[in-house]
Amino acid sequence: VQLQASGGGLVQPGGSLSLSCAASGRIFSIYSMAWYRQAPGKERELVASIISGGSTNYADSVKGRFTISRDNFKNTLYLQMNSLKPEDTAVYYCHAEIQQRVDLPHADYWGPGTQVTVSS
Repeated sequence: VQLQASGGGLVQPGGSLSLSCAASGRIFSIYSMAWYRQAPGKERELVASIISGGSTNYADSVKGRFTISRDNFKNTLYLQMNSLKPEDTAVYYCHAEIQQRVDLPHADYWGPGTQVTVSS
């Protein structure tokens, strides 16, 4: 199983960016999917998560500005980021709990990360 994120880049404060993360390989089911981020010198933190039923959870710092969604048929996770601030600058990682076979438990998978830089 591989997770591949795309969509990062440089944006001015107040701008928008969209991230996507596609899971590929042998996948029976995906329970939760999430975006984490890690800024220089800081620990990795949860940005937003979404479970297979659609319930979402957001960090307080991004509520009202970021929207997480997923396409269960495409095994793809999205993050729409609006009103971006310099403090949103970080490497963003996608995470998924994936069950490869019905007789196996869910396991954690991480994407390689994509850089988001918010700067004028």
